[in-house]
Amino acid sequence: MPALFALATSLLWGLADFGGGLLTRRTPALTVVVVSQALAVVVLGAIVIATGGWSEAGPQLWFAVGAGLVGPVAMLTFYKALALGPMGVVSPLGSLGVVVPVGVGLVLGERPGLAQVAGIVVAVAGVVLAGGPQFRGAPVQRQAVLLTLVAALGFGAVMALIAEASTTLTGLFLALFVQRVTNVVAGGAALYVSVRRGNPALPVEGFPWRSLPALSFVGLADVAANGTYSVAAQQGPVTVAAVLASLYPVVTALAARALLGERLRGVQAAGAGLALVGTVLLATG
Repeated sequence: MPALFALATSLLWGLADFGGGLLTRRTPALTVVVVSQALAVVVLGAIVIATGGWSEAGPQLWFAVGAGLVGPVAMLTFYKALALGPMGVVSPLGSLGVVVPVGVGLVLGERPGLAQVAGIVVAVAGVVLAGGPQFRGAPVQRQAVLLTLVAALGFGAVMALIAEASTTLTGLFLALFVQRVTNVVAGGAALYVSVRRGNPALPVEGFPWRSLPALSFVGLADVAANGTYSVAAQQGPVTVAAVLASLYPVVTALAARALLGERLRGVQAAGAGLALVGTVLLATG
């Protein structure tokens, strides 16, 4: 069961990234982040009120606040890296943040079996290859690599923090609500600074009202992914849950192939196959 929750996390994150990528073609990335998360806050707030989640408030919510602060920083750093370096290099490196929750699991005493260790290695290799890394071509700026690694550590830190933010289902709703409120505050502050520097907050045609359903999907899919990952990390080994949850680049690549007709390169197809093999090893190990 934990493996299914972790795989659901990959599916949701992969689709959220795909949808977010499409939206940022017309709307500034910061605006997409802030609006999608604000819509998620409204839904989560209603759920917290309906379930009485406020009763679960406690010191562990600081983990949710931490995740909410780290998330936007990691995302903005990642976007900056994409602007500086080839996407075929930056994107796969961004998935290496899985080492953070895996490392936390090992420190806490988890010891995966031989089959699971093999699955971790194969799955991580598959994720990196699925991003279509460029083995030759344009040089990569050292700053782009550094920013990507910082973003990867941030993504991994969010996974580690949200897994510690709650122990019950109602507590999880409250933790996700606090995380998203923090996301909106931090993202909103960054958006304000960006506008003050002369960058547009909206596309030329104005607020993208027609994109509200897509923005809602991106925000809610991201929230749901954090929720399913938290459940997977609490019910099973974090080392396994983190790797299975990090297969989302494969989902994004397959969604682009199915919905946009983008053709997978040979290295991406091989990566998807390796990720599948790693998944089987992790689920059965």
